[in-house]
This record gives sequence, C-alpha cells and structure tokens, in this order.
Amino acid sequence: MEWLTVPFEVTFVQRALWGGALVSAICALAGTWVVLRGMAFLGDAMSHGLLPGIAVAALLGGNLMVGAMVSAVVMTAGVTALGSTPRLSQDTGIGLLFVGMLSLGVIIVSRSQSFAVDLTGFLFGDVLAVRQQDLLVLAAALLAALAVSVLGHRAFLALAFDSRKAHTLGLRPRLAHAVLLGLLGLAIVASFHIVGTLLVLGLLIAPPAAALPWARSVRGVMVLAALLGTLATFGGLLLSWYLSTAAGATVAALAVSLFFVSHVLSGLRDRRTRQVHSTAPCPKSTERSRRRSS
Repeated sequence: MEWLTVPFEVTFVQRALWGGALVSAICALAGTWVVLRGMAFLGDAMSHGLLPGIAVAALLGGNLMVGAMVSAVVMTAGVTALGSTPRLSQDTGIGLLFVGMLSLGVIIVSRSQSFAVDLTGFLFGDVLAVRQQDLLVLAAALLAALAVSVLGHRAFLALAFDSRKAHTLGLRPRLAHAVLLGLLGLAIVASFHIVGTLLVLGLLIAPPAAALPWARSVRGVMVLAALLGTLATFGGLLLSWYLSTAAGATVAALAVSLFFVSHVLSGLRDRRTRQVHSTAPCPKSTERSRRRSS
C-alpha cells in the first residue's frame, strides 16, 4: 500500500492536499446553496467574471487574489442590482454580466503578450503550486465562510425553499441573497488558484450534488460534500502523480465522477426500496386473511 502514501511524502503534494481539503470545505458551504437554489449558471458566470480583476492585478504586479476579490464584488453588486429590475429576468442579467466581464478581461489580457502563462493558470489552476501562505489565506477564508453560513443559515434556508415566506418572517430575502452571492464569490476566489475558473464548478457543485441523495439535512449535505471534495482531491492528486496528468483537472474530473457514481447508487437504492414496498404484504390484507383462515 506504499503507492497510496509515496506521492504525499513530497512537500508540495502535501500542501496541495491541504489546500484542496480547505477549498473543498469552503465550496461545500457555498455549493450546497448553489445546488439547492439551482444557481449553477450564476456560479459559472461568477467564476469567469473574475478575469478582469486578475488581469489588472497581474499587469500591475499586484496580488491576484485581491484582484479576483474586486471582480467578485463587482459581479455580486451587478447581479444584485440587475436582479431587482422588474423588466429584466435574472438569467438575462447574469448572462450580460458574464459576457461583459469576460470580454473586458480578454481585452485587458490582449494588451500584454506576456500574460499567456498566467492566463493558463487562471483558467486551469495549479494546485501543486500552493504555498504555505496560501494555506493561511484559505484557512481564513474558511473561517469567514463558516461564520457567514452559521449566521445566515436560517435566512438562506428560507430563501432556498420559499422567498415569500422569508419576507413574511422578516428575514430580508434581498439582503440574504446578496450575502449568499458574497459567500459564492468568496468560494470561487479561494478556489480559482487550486483548480482554475474553468474547473471550479467541479468542486463547487459536484460534491454537494453527490451528497444530496444521502444526507437528511442541509448541514449533512455540507459535511458530506466537504468529505467527498477532500476524497476527490486525494484521489485526483494520486492519479495525477502516477498518470502524469494535470492535477487540478484530474481533481475536478474525479469530483464529477463521484457525482455520477452517487447518482447511480442512489437510483439503485430507490429502485430496491420501491421493489420492497411493492412486494411487502399490506397489513390490512394480512389481517383479513388471518380472520378468514380462523
């Protein structure tokens, strides 16, 4: 069984595993609400909308994560503002922001011929390049995401299932939606360095979607999603080591594969449950047969 531990004896692979585990926990907290509310397109738009801030930060020699956070704030504010426009559907507003921010990012990138490598890292991530200070930033982001999730859990829960009831209960659904967008932005900003913006949905959506059929509560979905994301990180790094594949893409692909495995197993479980219920004798008919025999 040494083949399971040999890759993780290397320092940068150990940091990659810790980074992936922290990102999995952050994505589980935000991704659960994304899955429950059907906000996958919004997550995709948010991830691609980070490009202008990152491009500007790279060209100016600044911190890429700060640039990504600025873009995330702009996207969050834009989605919130357009969502309150009665003549414009939310999907239309998100799509316009998505294309606008992505186009702006490409325009900025096109002004520099030396940004191609950084752009590749932005799109596909570099989990093996995680540094010690990155782990500290991810740990701080996890604490912030956990605090937001705990404080806003009641409002998020009401918003996910009945926004009108949330308004009746005085939970301010518009504010809760804006905070939820901020949580989503935090998860994406924290994750893009690991798997890139093109693959971030793999950790943001796949683990919560895989956990949904097996958990009995929202908190249960979050915990199981974090575990599945960590498992995908471990397995992805292991496969990447021996197959010489891109680590971030392998992690994301394995996370999606776990979703399909979960979907198939839950389908088999539901089919077996229906068969058991269909073949089980009805209590009333059993009682009647006993009376007739007596």
